[in-house]
Amino acid sequence: MMTASCRSEPFPTDSLGMPRAVRSRNPADLACIYEPDVNLCVIERAPNREFQAFVDALLSSGESIELARSVAFERFDGKDLLPASKREVSVYHEAWRRDVVGLLRLFCDLFEAEAVGLRLRTLDQPMCPRFHTDFVPARLICTYGGPGTEWLPEFAVDRKRLGKGAGGLADEESGLIHRAGAVDAVPPYAIGLLKGERWEGNEGRGAVHRSPRSAPHHPRRLVLTLDLV
Repeated sequence: MMTASCRSEPFPTDSLGMPRAVRSRNPADLACIYEPDVNLCVIERAPNREFQAFVDALLSSGESIELARSVAFERFDGKDLLPASKREVSVYHEAWRRDVVGLLRLFCDLFEAEAVGLRLRTLDQPMCPRFHTDFVPARLICTYGGPGTEWLPEFAVDRKRLGKGAGGLADEESGLIHRAGAVDAVPPYAIGLLKGERWEGNEGRGAVHRSPRSAPHHPRRLVLTLDLV
């Protein structure tokens, strides 16, 4: 049986007791999100060759995907996630579908949830370009194609500059980012589990993150999110 190690990122000692991130390759470490001072878990995964080509082809087709709904784990098989024209009967599509179902199972098991909010979207530009926190208890993010979600460690963020506190200035100009080069990212295919503002006892401590900037070689993204509601 796998157990969570909950080893944190090596933040400076002046941030001890403040929200911290855990980075691992062991999915069992998602349980570290229950630690009071952990607000982000990043579980790195190597890209799956079986469906990487399928995802690349899906993004290059230019077809838009915008799916948002509540799903019950016991009845979810992922077969209708994509438009009918994209539901290929192939090992590549099946491998991707099984991965989505596996992430849903992992998420539901972790929180003992019977249903969650699921979103699957193709994005041509950043949906949330400013650093922010989510007003949900917890959110899982997996970027299947394109660059992953960016986040800030606690020692590098001035939370007073979030939202209206930025005075309309860009993140890099408002004083929100304390240390240049501190912006980190959840790698593609990795599992990012973010604790939000509605997690009991986590008000004002949600994981600070934003959509990545568009890049010429990765103009589109395929992003899955699962919300604990």
